[in-house]
Amino acid sequence: MDRLGRVTAGRDQIADQEQKRVALGYLQEAWAEALLDGIDGDCLAQASLFVALAEFVGTYGETAAADYVEGLGKRIRNGEFTLDRPRQ
Repeated sequence: MDRLGRVTAGRDQIADQEQKRVALGYLQEAWAEALLDGIDGDCLAQASLFVALAEFVGTYGETAAADYVEGLGKRIRNGEFTLDRPRQ
């Protein structure tokens, strides 16, 4: 890969990271608003997972989405999704 290709790839990665950060902000705002409207957090979580998985299936297909989900158990057990982990 030449220098221009590396710069472009770097910009794409930054743009992707920024999009993910902004998207997370939108989702957190929507989540907070739904909680204020009385929607149960568990219902929000299940609906969010459904929408996310439907998007993965629509974008990548059922096999790729299933392969991705198979790796989530290990990541959950490793604490990747635990926000209030006690510090030692």
